[in-house]
Amino acid sequence: MLSAAAPSPDWRQAADRRVRERWRIGPSGRALVLVTAVLVAFGLAVLYSASAVVAVEAGKGSALYLLRQLAGIVAGIACFAVAAKVDAERWYKWAWPVMLVTLALMLLTILPFTQSIAPRIHGSRRFLLGRSMQPSELGKLAVVIWTSMLVVHKGAAIRGLTKGVLPFVAVIGALDVLAALEPDLSTAMMYTLLTATILFAGGVRIGHFIALGALAIPVFWHAAEHLQYVVLRMASFLDPGRAPAQVGYQLKQSLIAVGSGGFLGVGFGRGWQQYGFLPFPFNDFIASNIGEEWGFVGLALLILAFALYGFLGFRIAKSARSPFQRLVAVGITTATLINAYLHIGVVIGLLPTTGLTLPFISYGRSNLMLSLVMTGILVNIGSRRERVLAAGATDPLAHAALPATGLAPG
Repeated sequence: MLSAAAPSPDWRQAADRRVRERWRIGPSGRALVLVTAVLVAFGLAVLYSASAVVAVEAGKGSALYLLRQLAGIVAGIACFAVAAKVDAERWYKWAWPVMLVTLALMLLTILPFTQSIAPRIHGSRRFLLGRSMQPSELGKLAVVIWTSMLVVHKGAAIRGLTKGVLPFVAVIGALDVLAALEPDLSTAMMYTLLTATILFAGGVRIGHFIALGALAIPVFWHAAEHLQYVVLRMASFLDPGRAPAQVGYQLKQSLIAVGSGGFLGVGFGRGWQQYGFLPFPFNDFIASNIGEEWGFVGLALLILAFALYGFLGFRIAKSARSPFQRLVAVGITTATLINAYLHIGVVIGLLPTTGLTLPFISYGRSNLMLSLVMTGILVNIGSRRERVLAAGATDPLAHAALPATGLAPG
């Protein structure tokens, strides 16, 4: 017989039905969401200013690119929400499928018989279905997830060369070759840098880095010699005064834009470069518009915003729930920082022209959605699973009614 003080089985079942599990975002994750939101909002303002004149000259409304980017943001926010709620550890099992899908899609962009779905745009074939999909953007996520998975899977064997490092060279090398054939050598270099960063964080030997780097330099140089645009860009960067006008023009106009902005800028919407002087002012060189209209202060704040993103990303990596998630957090943070700082370095003349976009700000829905998805994964790594009563399960910032089932991140 049940005692009078003991709760009935029906009461226990009712209580169990009210209990739910959800992810509670940690302090670093919440700060990361705020930084990302600010960058996206600022990006919309900059994009409208940089693209309005171009859209009008094309016979469209001034808000053409703004509305397209808003559609990408809506889809990206939905993907961000899903990524933030899916346990980041699941990506360990999805690493090979993501990598194989990426290889297949990038192969489609370069095959001779796929030109109907992968048209040549500005001399390269980087998109599928018009401009709807850019597989090389998915490649960044594939490199981060797959490399992190294999590092954890190999464990101590990662310190070996034959069984440790060479498998990474084979798969990432295939991805690099496909990117270079588009051609997009800057993306191929991005994949290599990401892989090297994750391998370094995973404990690979420094001597192997030096040996592989020594082997990679001649390979990249040989590839660059066969891509005329790369040679011309390097010549323009090393000796701008003697570079052909059509090659150094974009960089010169970018420097004019940044220089004319001065300390505080000429004012929002008052820049001149978007009137046809600077090609691609709303994607490849959008930071030039920021330098012109927002000045040194605007660029400095942008650099600080990405620095804060990096600080929060590495802080989340430090408190990750598993070695795999730690490497994924390092990879995602590094990918965002490399893209951002290479882009800014190009527009102010510190680096050769690369064609890399500015995360969260440049026009491009593939890049925007992937950036938001990767940030969502990072937010999940910076979260912990907890059990709450059903009434509070919809609020991710509410205090838990029951003890948490995971450790709180930093």
